[in-house]
Amino acid sequence: MSAFSRLTPLTSALPSTVPFVGPEALERQRGLTVKARIGANENGFGPAPSVIEAMRREAGDIWKYNDPENFALKQALAAHLGVEASNVCVGEGVDGLLGLIVRMIVEPGTTVVTSHGGYPTFNFHVVGYGGRLVTVPYVDDREDIDGLLAAVKREDASLVYFANPDNPMGSWWDAEKIVAFARALPETCMLVLDEAYSETGPTGSTPDIAALIGLANVLRTRTFSKAYGLAGARVGYVIGIAETVQAFDKVRNHFGANRLATVAALAALKDQAYLAEVVANIHAARDRIGMIARDNGLLPLASATNFVAIDCGRDDVFARAIVDGLIEHGVFIRMPGVAPLNRCIRVSVGPKADLDLFEEALPRVLKGLC
Repeated sequence: MSAFSRLTPLTSALPSTVPFVGPEALERQRGLTVKARIGANENGFGPAPSVIEAMRREAGDIWKYNDPENFALKQALAAHLGVEASNVCVGEGVDGLLGLIVRMIVEPGTTVVTSHGGYPTFNFHVVGYGGRLVTVPYVDDREDIDGLLAAVKREDASLVYFANPDNPMGSWWDAEKIVAFARALPETCMLVLDEAYSETGPTGSTPDIAALIGLANVLRTRTFSKAYGLAGARVGYVIGIAETVQAFDKVRNHFGANRLATVAALAALKDQAYLAEVVANIHAARDRIGMIARDNGLLPLASATNFVAIDCGRDDVFARAIVDGLIEHGVFIRMPGVAPLNRCIRVSVGPKADLDLFEEALPRVLKGLC
């Protein structure tokens, strides 16, 4: 049977793709069970007990729609950040917000700049709206901030995506450099500053809110998926000047935010003591992943995120063989998608039991590849 004949030409021309292969798909494809889920940049330490309890208390009200204005969460985030509620928009994770930003700015042929190897979901949205992607290679395994600026000016780009700390390499730039980059952009180019990992970065890696809040062409995206342990809840938010943020009300899904997810986010924001505990656990787990890598002759790269990129010292074929070998032991990890970054594997933080399995399986896999 042929497809519906009145899809738009753009939709008809696009491939049907899912940017990520999830552990569930691997279980289905290979008939195995994932025992250590340390490949999707999730926070295996999970949310605070206070968050789980808040969700339990409110579960009976799931028959209600969520507040379409997201008033309570916007107020709480504004107080936490030191801004006005009008500077904040809540959405269904950073992925959903990226789709809205692209929708607001990109038309067929609009030029968009990003890093070659950067977050694929952003590219997915840009291509879906007919944008023209211009990519800038990484330099020394991190985003080329000067190269991105040069590309924006050369191509007269309307939108540029920059993640700090970075996915997929875990690298980062200091806040001073980020602010200089933002201020050097043409006023006609919107900067999407993806700060999904801001809570796990070192001191001085995230610009103060006040440093960028006055720029009309800067939108900062953050999430409850990483440090707060709520990846499955899909709660993200964007920070910008009120006039820019107001534009989201023109295109967003007003009932998109999940009611229990909003409850969870409010509770998580209140429990900053647990957040500090989890961030310490993330740092310790990063150190252990690095130790495991070095013990097996591999090179861990410095990370400001909740995962560690590990240089396998050879090519993508070798790195892929490690990934495939580990999944046969029930250990799910990933690797960056493009050369030369794909000589690496990427391991997310997780509880002791998960890292124990990784530590046990890695030397067996490497021995089998020798």
